[in-house]
Amino acid sequence: MFGLTTATRVFVAPGATDMRKGFDGLFGLVRDLLGEDPLSGHLFLFANRDRTRVKVLVFDGSGLWVCSKRLEKGRFAWPKAAEGQKRIAMRAEELTMLLSGIDLKQTKARKWFRRSMAA
Repeated sequence: MFGLTTATRVFVAPGATDMRKGFDGLFGLVRDLLGEDPLSGHLFLFANRDRTRVKVLVFDGSGLWVCSKRLEKGRFAWPKAAEGQKRIAMRAEELTMLLSGIDLKQTKARKWFRRSMAA
């Protein structure tokens, strides 16, 4: 199994991903499109064009995991990338909210919260 800690980074792939991709296809996207190391232990999140399906790729130290979720109703509120941005970094808490159906644009961090992750 894999767990999320404060040291675990989550990278979201902007745009649409072909959900037929498996281990090797997603591995290549992480390396070539996102510019990250797929064996880093960080989570990499992908969605289809309709935002009704997501896949997560993560390396747990001994092998790759690919996890997926398909919504029966509704769509994920996928974050938008800025012009030229290759990936979107988020915290584990934001990942939980996103996968639970919460629109991250509707939330905000308190003034005392210091965002420690840079994309």
